[in-house]
Amino acid sequence: MKYMYTYDLMESARNTNEWLGATARAFASYPAFAMSLNPVLPLMAAWGEVTERTFGRMVAKPDWGIRSIVGPDGQDHLVDVNPVVQKPFGDLVQFFVRRRAPMPRKVLLVAPMSGHYATLLRSTVASLLPDADVYVTDWHNARDIPVSAGKFDIEDYTLYLAEFMKVLGPDTHVIAICQPAPLTLAATAYLAAEHPEAQPRSLVLIGGPVDPDAAATEVTDFGRRVTMGQLEHIAIQRVGFKYKGAGRLVYPGLLQLQSFMAMNAERHGKAFVQQIFRVAQGEASDHDAHNRFYDEYLAVMDMTAEFYLSTVERIFKKREIARNDFAVAGRKVDMGAITSVSVMTVEGANDDISAPGQCVAALKLLTGLSDDKKGHHVEPGAGHYGIFAGKSWRLNIRPLVLNFIDRAAGTPKAKIALASAQ
Repeated sequence: MKYMYTYDLMESARNTNEWLGATARAFASYPAFAMSLNPVLPLMAAWGEVTERTFGRMVAKPDWGIRSIVGPDGQDHLVDVNPVVQKPFGDLVQFFVRRRAPMPRKVLLVAPMSGHYATLLRSTVASLLPDADVYVTDWHNARDIPVSAGKFDIEDYTLYLAEFMKVLGPDTHVIAICQPAPLTLAATAYLAAEHPEAQPRSLVLIGGPVDPDAAATEVTDFGRRVTMGQLEHIAIQRVGFKYKGAGRLVYPGLLQLQSFMAMNAERHGKAFVQQIFRVAQGEASDHDAHNRFYDEYLAVMDMTAEFYLSTVERIFKKREIARNDFAVAGRKVDMGAITSVSVMTVEGANDDISAPGQCVAALKLLTGLSDDKKGHHVEPGAGHYGIFAGKSWRLNIRPLVLNFIDRAAGTPKAKIALASAQ
């Protein structure tokens, strides 16, 4: 299915549904129809509004929406999103807090490249900003990257992370969430061997598939069933004529969104029906719980074909990270080379995407790291999303991660409290 027409067909279907929603909303909202008490008209307008927004969000990159934070002085401090390193397939950005001195903690959040934008970590960034200087990997949508920019696979991804860590320096604390956990571990090991002076101070891996075979999930079962030839045939398409990346082989975000929705089709269907009735009854708002969630969930991005396929083949099928047999640019990356970076893993007991056991496997690979520099936490009752952005993150995991960072840095709590109050 490596054809541009299949990509454009999906985009045409999305665009048509958005148009149908807008048409239904506009038609059923004519003032003249207000004289009719037919309940179908408000429902039609509500269906149109929800449908238009749903299909419109699929091609729009969400805004970070972090305008300011409240400082210890009680004043609002404006927040700017500034690029630090700009590269074809992703940028390193800083959430710069105006009128605030550099914080003792400097955190690099490694965002997933798994179909959603880095803005999926919006609440994670907002929760860390009062206590740390925060940097994030902001990956680009492959459909917007010209073919002339070349390829981007998991080795390129790893080298990007290594470069970002080198730029930020050895006092950085890295937090990798979900998909990038194994590659962030590899990037750290790569630095340990090639540029030991640039290693981060600590590394926290949250809900990532370091060893997919450690615990079976629907994701790992799919990876075992399908062959690489089958996967390439059913999942890979060429970007259509509408975008700058026309002709680039990608795993389309719209195709992946279908998989996301199918995993919990009944729950999503019920949520949209309820939202239609809320809109019809005037009980919905622009930023209600439904819209806040689905505005982010439905905003999907394309991945380069080589990144997606190499992830499935080398991380899930061949388990190169889990077997400590991963190579970057022809050089073997030995996880045992990590000897000074404190490493912590976090898992959710109810995580059905990266099940408990998959992430903690990283600690077994760190044969050169002493036990006092290792940490592990399993959050009871937490699912995948909750361990980095939900209630479990806010109440339990975030404090544990910050305490681990402070221990790794050897920074007394009193010193941190003083810096925060300045």
